[in-house]
Amino acid sequence: MEQYAIKGGNPLVGDVEIAGAKNAALPVFAAAAMTDETVYIDNIPDVRDMDVMLEAMASTGVTVKRINRHKVLINAGNIHNLTVEHEGCKKIRGSYYLLGAFLGKYKQAEVVLPGGCDIGSRAVDQHIKGFVSMGADVEVRNGLIDARVPNGARLSGGQVYLDIVSVGATMNIMLAATLAEGQTVIENAAKEPHIVDVANFLNSMGANIMGAGTDVIKVRGVSRLRGGSYSIIPDQIEAGTYMAAVAACGGEVKLCNIIPKHMDCISAKMAEMGVEIREVDDSLVVSRIGPLTRANIKTMPYPGFPTDAQAILMAALTLDVFLNVIFRAIGKPIVVSVELTTIFFPWIVCVAMIVIARRQENTALVLFFEKFKGPFRHLAVAFINAVMFIFSFVMARSAYELSVSLIDEYLALTHISKAFTYGSMVVGFVGVCIMVAFNMFKYILVEIVKLEEGDKT
Repeated sequence: MEQYAIKGGNPLVGDVEIAGAKNAALPVFAAAAMTDETVYIDNIPDVRDMDVMLEAMASTGVTVKRINRHKVLINAGNIHNLTVEHEGCKKIRGSYYLLGAFLGKYKQAEVVLPGGCDIGSRAVDQHIKGFVSMGADVEVRNGLIDARVPNGARLSGGQVYLDIVSVGATMNIMLAATLAEGQTVIENAAKEPHIVDVANFLNSMGANIMGAGTDVIKVRGVSRLRGGSYSIIPDQIEAGTYMAAVAACGGEVKLCNIIPKHMDCISAKMAEMGVEIREVDDSLVVSRIGPLTRANIKTMPYPGFPTDAQAILMAALTLDVFLNVIFRAIGKPIVVSVELTTIFFPWIVCVAMIVIARRQENTALVLFFEKFKGPFRHLAVAFINAVMFIFSFVMARSAYELSVSLIDEYLALTHISKAFTYGSMVVGFVGVCIMVAFNMFKYILVEIVKLEEGDKT
């Protein structure tokens, strides 16, 4: 396992060159396999997913040549295998773009089910819905998605309405429709910048795609595509990560090679948090001097706040006097921030269980406790603990069921004895109860003494 040793405590200062977008590069690679001519792709990010995707394509007969770290040559004139079973494809999401690319060009394809995410599953039902509407027969078996057009005919244009806004399905259907016969209309389409980038790349090769970046995309099929060269757009999420780092550490950083318009959804939230952002040509200057302020974050499809930027921004929001607890709950990330005081610390797990029981789909909840001021601060804190104690028992059933499922999953991963784990929990719970009772008694007693001394004076 790779590890990073980070010595923090210093503000960030300097210039950073933003790499190409991984989420654009993967479907662009797949699109490059739809022509028999040579394609040059520049500004690709130097990340593992690129290597996995290119290796998977090479296994089908595609000629792949890395010119340098950020540029690759692709020629798909000699493809001999339409089954993609490369082991690495089970660990990335973008491998399924080869399904739409091969289906559109060769009328059949077989691709391993996608991976790429430890939280939840990668649904492909919307992809399948689109392919079926264009005349393909699709079957999922033995971990593979098998799609083919009956009698070896071309795909035919159709009307596709996506039940949910899906970036992957939008691009996969767009790839397949590029070489289909007639016009395909994709409604409720995703509008992310990398969808526009893939459409621009396809159009540069001779495709006829209109409406990318809106919720209705129209693709008029063409008979063939030509080669060319293309440069991937900058990565919105990488830029957002550096912005969050500046928000957390302070300082001033210039983000170069960027499209500022793509960053509006993140920049607006950063500005709300107290981060200063200035646009300079194709760069953003991000700085923070004062303290951060709180902000409500709700992830939504573009142009809303991106899901991939949620966790990094929450890390910045839960600094200093807050203790951040992040864990998995039924496939959704839940974040709990609690004021780091002696009295509250034992209740972090209790609050976390309550948050899980009260969770909302696709929403990460951040719970803050204000600092109490004045002579009755400790008494107020003790009172809240008492309320939390009672409420935790009201929620005990839901919390117990969820916590047991989480513990079982943890035991399966770590192979630790269940008796040891539950025994430790019982001991820990008893210890927490004793600690809370002691703190409540201590603080109430202190306030009573203070009140009595005040009466005497």
